Amino acid sequence: MRIAINGMGRIGRLLTRKLLDQEGLELVAVNDIMDPDNLAYLLRYDSVYGTLPEPVRYADGQLHIGERKIAAFREGHPSALPWAALGVDIVLECSGRFTSGGAASVHLAAGAGKVLLSTTGTPDVPLLIYGFNQHQLSADTTIASPGGCMTNCSTHILYLLNQIGIESAQVNILHSYTSRQELVDAPNKQFRRGRAAAESIIPVEIDLAPSLERLMPVLKDRIAAVSTRVPVANGAMADFTVALTAPASAAKINALFREASEGEYKGIVGYTEEPLVSLDIKGDTHSCVIEGPLTTVVGRQVKLIAWFDNEYGYTSRMIDWLYYWKRYL
Repeated sequence: MRIAINGMGRIGRLLTRKLLDQEGLELVAVNDIMDPDNLAYLLRYDSVYGTLPEPVRYADGQLHIGERKIAAFREGHPSALPWAALGVDIVLECSGRFTSGGAASVHLAAGAGKVLLSTTGTPDVPLLIYGFNQHQLSADTTIASPGGCMTNCSTHILYLLNQIGIESAQVNILHSYTSRQELVDAPNKQFRRGRAAAESIIPVEIDLAPSLERLMPVLKDRIAAVSTRVPVANGAMADFTVALTAPASAAKINALFREASEGEYKGIVGYTEEPLVSLDIKGDTHSCVIEGPLTTVVGRQVKLIAWFDNEYGYTSRMIDWLYYWKRYL
């Protein structure tokens, strides 16, 4: 499978690193408007995941990563990209700009076979969460969304809890700061996103609840969500407060997640009884890791805590999607 990446931000660069050693997947091209020498530098040196052991440089329109050569473009619009000439099977659309079906289809017009977004996308794009409803992918699907990191964490947890029955759910994702916030105070449409990200605990508006309602219509008007950005560079802690329709003990709930982590959801949902902090989750490939000792129950109200690496876990699911989609090519 021949892969291209459009947009070399945090997710695009981490996917590039991951694709260097994936059997059966070949990264043939990347595109970003940044200076290519700067791109090579950022690929080599990463403040969260460390330095690549191989040298990275840009020369003659290519990124040289060790002995590998990857075509590198600086086109502002995908319509100018030579996906047909390169025989690109799937484009990973990571720019955050082409997130509707119509906008993402420019990659198809440029010659790519399929497009996988790195975000939820608009309602006209199928929302498919790996491990939950990936079976809804069909051979004629050309554009798909794998959701976002918070959606991948929350979907599995709420689906499993709904085996008991959910009356309502409140979700607070304590999340590391992101590029959509400011380093120092500055104007922003969402005023709080404009406050210095490393100086405050900052609640921000997110579209998690509508995404979860799309995936699980049974939760419509029963769920609310907020993300609280905290001054760390990586990692997230999801705090679920769920009112159940039937009584259940903390032991029963933990057993549900432990069994899921060892069975159908192995590799996607994790379970631990170790006392974790956010740094411990860095580089973890799960969509979520339940910390059992933090599960509490009062009446029919459950408090459940899950950890996830908002970058590494999410890109791990995108790689899963590439292998899954490969069977249709």
